[in-house]
Amino acid sequence: MTTSSRLSSPRPRPARRGVRGALFGLAASVFVAAGGMVSAAEARTITAVMESLRTLDPIITTAHITRNHAYMIYDVLVAVDKNFQPQPQMAGWTVSEDGKVYTFTLRNGLKFHDGAPVTAADAVASLKRWGQRDSGGQMIFDLTASLEATDDKTLVWTLEKPFPPLLETIAKQSALPPFIMPARIAATPANTAITEHIGSGPFRFVAEDFQPGVSVRYVKFEDYVPRSEPPSWMAGGKVVNVDEVKWVTMPDPQTAINAIMSGEVDFIDQVPVDLLPILETSDDVVVELRDDLGYQAIGRMNFKHPPFDNKKLRQAALRALNQVDFLSNIVGNPDYYRPCGAIFGCGTPLANETGGETLTSGGDIEGAKKLLAEAGYDGTPVVILQTTDVRVISSQPIVAAQSLRAAGFTVDLQPMDWQTVVSRRANMGPPSEGGWSLFFTNWIVPEVFNPLISPMLNGRGDKAWFGWPQDDEIEALRAEFIDAASDEDRLDIAKRIQIHAMDNVSYLPLGQFFSPHARSTKLENMVMSPVQVFWGVTKTE
Repeated sequence: MTTSSRLSSPRPRPARRGVRGALFGLAASVFVAAGGMVSAAEARTITAVMESLRTLDPIITTAHITRNHAYMIYDVLVAVDKNFQPQPQMAGWTVSEDGKVYTFTLRNGLKFHDGAPVTAADAVASLKRWGQRDSGGQMIFDLTASLEATDDKTLVWTLEKPFPPLLETIAKQSALPPFIMPARIAATPANTAITEHIGSGPFRFVAEDFQPGVSVRYVKFEDYVPRSEPPSWMAGGKVVNVDEVKWVTMPDPQTAINAIMSGEVDFIDQVPVDLLPILETSDDVVVELRDDLGYQAIGRMNFKHPPFDNKKLRQAALRALNQVDFLSNIVGNPDYYRPCGAIFGCGTPLANETGGETLTSGGDIEGAKKLLAEAGYDGTPVVILQTTDVRVISSQPIVAAQSLRAAGFTVDLQPMDWQTVVSRRANMGPPSEGGWSLFFTNWIVPEVFNPLISPMLNGRGDKAWFGWPQDDEIEALRAEFIDAASDEDRLDIAKRIQIHAMDNVSYLPLGQFFSPHARSTKLENMVMSPVQVFWGVTKTE
């Protein structure tokens, strides 16, 4: 039993971790991967309510649930800890004096789920596939002279010129981490989804139990050899203390609440803030915020087709929007959000809010109308992909539509589930042929905190993230950031990137918010990380 208390405000950040809260009431039927009921007596099984999972390839999408799935079954060469520092994970490394040669040596005991040993050739193939899709990876490979396996345990990455943030880039925890998979699978073209899902991580994916959008089952990989260090974000020892983890999807939050209260599930990934008062009488559930920075809500425009191939119309759309409208609909309680015009996220070393003033101060509808007139807007519809089944995204298209219409835009809201959005946003065709003009999503702030990691700051046209801006100026600024000689220089370049990104409307930063999760008191020692993981956790009767 625990002492129940209200969840403290996210603003005094050190106090947010480990905060105890209360939860919910009533029983619910929970269907798991095999189609049966979950028994509360299954002490070695964790049943978690997670977002719907359909896309399994972590290289072709930046969807968070796919990334979470990948961390269950894959591992990475280098991982970032809670201090944003890269640490050895599958491999240690040395760097030549001139900064051009990185030598990675795989640690002992690495084995894939099919029994094959992990080799340096597997890592090379995986890194090359990742480098075709990832924003920072593309920049590294621009400067790569060679990447090769010199023996089964050694890979040598030789650069044409130094790339000082290489380790930080390949260690990043999200969007897109370079997960290591067998070379035969990594040989799949980077724009084609893989069909085998075999990693060397702490859990195995049970393909025969997978019900897309409904449930997924992972079992402990008995041959996984964890590191000896304590876990810290994605780094350290990934010790599995349960036999299996089952993810189930429950679109109705009240159903999930009922299920955790009755003991039929053990964990809820995201709890609606407006339902937290229901939790205040329970000593059997803990409510926590898993990180100190939260999420950044964003809108992304399509640069290839009208209307947002026109810079003034992008600027008009930005002027029309008010962050508080979005945040209050996503979260409701102002204790759990903060307006922020910084593309790198408020609370991060590079944060600067220049250019975001209208977003954070209530919007400027009249300014938006003026820009529409100057641009000669002809009424081309803004086709918005309207997510309907993910609570923290579903309100954003509606709020945007209201504001854009008030400014004079014609808006076509097209409702669909999130997995359809994830698929359709990859369509480069015009909106009339299944394309789109605008969609919304959220990033954890560690995904956007510098210009090499943030997917939205890639200006490489068709090789960029969905929306495909051709932006040579931002590419030049990112190259300057790589070569910066000091922290002061990096800060100056980051400010210039902020100014340019807001002027060009690389994307729409819509503020930061915090989303608590709920766990049964039977679960202990959960790793506090922006990415939900299930190693380290123990479950008691």
